[in-house]
Amino acid sequence: MSTASLLLLVLTLPALAAAAADKDAPKKPADQPVPWAFRPLQTGPPAAVRDKQWARTRTDQYLLAKLEAARLLPAPPADPRVLVRRLYLDLIGLPPTLEEVEAFVRDCSSISNRQPAIANLVNQLLASPHYGERWGRHWLDLARYVDQTGSWLEPTGSAHLYRDWVVKAFNDDLPYDQFVMRQIATDQMPGMTPDDRHALGFLGLAPTYWKELQLPPELIKGTVADEWEEHVDTLSRTFLGLTLACARCHNHKFDPITAVDYYAVAGVFASVRHAERPTMGDEFWLPVKAAREAVAKLEKERDELKKKKPAPADLTNQVAVIEKKITDVKAGTPHYHMTMANAVEDAALYVVAAGDNKGTKLDYKLGEARDLELMKRGDPNKTGDIVPRQFLSAFPAKDGKPRRFTTGSGRLELAQAIVQDATPLTARVMVNRVWREHFGRGLVDTPSELGASGDAPTHPELLDDLAARFIAHGWSIKWLHCELLLSAAWQQSSIAPDSEKRDPENKLYARMPRRRLDVEGWRDSILAVAGTLDDRLGGPSELIESEKNRRRTLYGTVHRHEMDAMLRTHDFPDPSAHSPSRAETSTPLQMLFALNSPFVQQQAAAFAARLEKESGTNTSDRVNRAYALLYQRSPTKNEIAAATRFLAGRETDKQAWAEYTQALLGGNELLFVD
Repeated sequence: MSTASLLLLVLTLPALAAAAADKDAPKKPADQPVPWAFRPLQTGPPAAVRDKQWARTRTDQYLLAKLEAARLLPAPPADPRVLVRRLYLDLIGLPPTLEEVEAFVRDCSSISNRQPAIANLVNQLLASPHYGERWGRHWLDLARYVDQTGSWLEPTGSAHLYRDWVVKAFNDDLPYDQFVMRQIATDQMPGMTPDDRHALGFLGLAPTYWKELQLPPELIKGTVADEWEEHVDTLSRTFLGLTLACARCHNHKFDPITAVDYYAVAGVFASVRHAERPTMGDEFWLPVKAAREAVAKLEKERDELKKKKPAPADLTNQVAVIEKKITDVKAGTPHYHMTMANAVEDAALYVVAAGDNKGTKLDYKLGEARDLELMKRGDPNKTGDIVPRQFLSAFPAKDGKPRRFTTGSGRLELAQAIVQDATPLTARVMVNRVWREHFGRGLVDTPSELGASGDAPTHPELLDDLAARFIAHGWSIKWLHCELLLSAAWQQSSIAPDSEKRDPENKLYARMPRRRLDVEGWRDSILAVAGTLDDRLGGPSELIESEKNRRRTLYGTVHRHEMDAMLRTHDFPDPSAHSPSRAETSTPLQMLFALNSPFVQQQAAAFAARLEKESGTNTSDRVNRAYALLYQRSPTKNEIAAATRFLAGRETDKQAWAEYTQALLGGNELLFVD
């Protein structure tokens, strides 16, 4: 190297080092317009429209203004028979009976009666306990709910109680702001009881990664930091519709979220740990805790005795004595088998070297909290300044500064900030989720990404208007259902050739899309039609593949690492991750399932037996009854002719009828909703 080159290198080294340090340091986002999702709600009257007759609700006026601007006409109203099936499957996830359809058609017998009839049916379905089952399942996708998780984790035998809590919350129309807060910090909220701790399953059932503690702390710190990232990501995407985890390594590229914001929230999760928590007060729990510790000590003594070499001559007697003590302790302790909630408790986690300098120790400081150091480029082994726990800087509190988290882990203050400091965004996110489930696409079609990297809203004024009225109506989700389902837009037909051609993605909502049932709706409909559905609410999960399981699919066991084949084949979401929407695929495996699965064959046989029981031996009567149960209508002449040809000469053959009913169960008319 020449003297000149060497001199140039020496002169530039300080500048290069400064540039590298500056690259790792968090910077404030450059001055830029505030993305729409971070702005206050903008409310105002909808634009004037020419058609004064079409709108049924305020929502319709916003939609119609855009339709008229695009010179598109709304689709005609759906037939009452179509509408009643759509209502049932949307709200409770089960098909109506023929009798329920006929009653609704009678109620809609005149134009003036149609809207009151729809309103009455909506209210009736919202009051059904099955409403919570249907809408609770939508929420569980977001919460990455499981019944069983890794064998190295805390037991999840009571996981179903979080699922049941969610179902009850929807049925009770728990205000959404309270629904949010209880899942984050119900144990720290005034007026809550130990039994309310089941709500903490949102945090308590979160994925926990395997940590091989024989490895050095530097590696385990990375695994722990990944866990915190998952928790921050799920919380921010679920409640705020923001990808906060993008700021782990650097300031967010598009949104006003800094790396400091990320570590300010991650500190909350560094200050909690998964824990089974009692669902009774201390006066009941403390004796149970002491008894369980005594039993654990006796069980350890028994197990060590069995391993002893050589075995004592009276091993059997000694083991029997210990087991008698165990039985006596359990029997003598009231509430010994009390249900435990899969929850969390405040405990600061530090990853430190084990005492022998070989391997790692997870050091939890119960009742304490910690603030995290900023991790340069997300690396927990390269840390900077300590970041105090607080809310996002884009949502300052009343004093103009982000809300600080100073009480315990900060879970309660975090929950309060989500529903108070970030009220506009939190309301927009939930309104958009409910809209999406009813209309097939969201006003923002990236439901867990309302930030600048997501899709822009198609109707921003409508979204803000609905969010504002959602808050004004006490965060009532049932109010929101009524507002949407009573709209002329939701009641449109799915047949609209002109809008299909001019607006194929249906961004203007000039029609209702034909939609395919998810696996829960399809399986539950088959059980209902076959007459085998067990509609009990709540309780422990059961294996989907069990021949005896006739309960709603909501109650089928969801395993985080070994998903049931039926669920996996039919687009059930990955329970290891937050899932804002269901994929829809059409695969040969799905077709083969309908043809060959024991479940479909068993239900087809049960359906055939039901037809024989309810309609006798006459082929025409049975076919008519089959169509009434399946599709709530009469068969056409062609459908009757096809059934007659297929069953010719085999009218009394049970197997032939089972094959016929299986073909009907596999039909698209059952699988799709107009």
